[in-house]
Amino acid sequence: MDTIDREVLTTLMEEGRMSWADLAQRTGLSAPAVAERVHRLEERGVITGYAALVNGATVGAHLTALVAVSLSGPDARAEFLRLVNDTVEVQECHHTAGEDDYVLKVRCGGTAELEHLVSNVLKGVPGVARTRTTVVLSTVKESVVVRLPEARP
Repeated sequence: MDTIDREVLTTLMEEGRMSWADLAQRTGLSAPAVAERVHRLEERGVITGYAALVNGATVGAHLTALVAVSLSGPDARAEFLRLVNDTVEVQECHHTAGEDDYVLKVRCGGTAELEHLVSNVLKGVPGVARTRTTVVLSTVKESVVVRLPEARP
């Protein structure tokens, strides 16, 4: 990844709706050249997708929680991960080292929805041995920006 790739990525992480022309102006390339760079970054799996960032509270998802999940064994993993992938309230799923197997970031409408998600949906999966839920009171920082390594010459 060179200096221009870093500039393209940083700009897209901060301003994802930027046009090819604006991105080209920012990087000093032509619009077709910057488009080709972005397409190569997509093909290499560096850029994995694009999305609108939505303020959950404005669309009824007022509650954010972190749910730590412990599985009874590795045989429970496949069904659990299928459920996680199919559950829209689960925004993030992280396989972790330590006491718990996974930590989920979930967003839902309130405590009743959270209770259903944890008690019926997650604990309804065979092999989910334990959950531990932490309700988020407020969010100080939430970002999609990733620190990029120094550019290679």
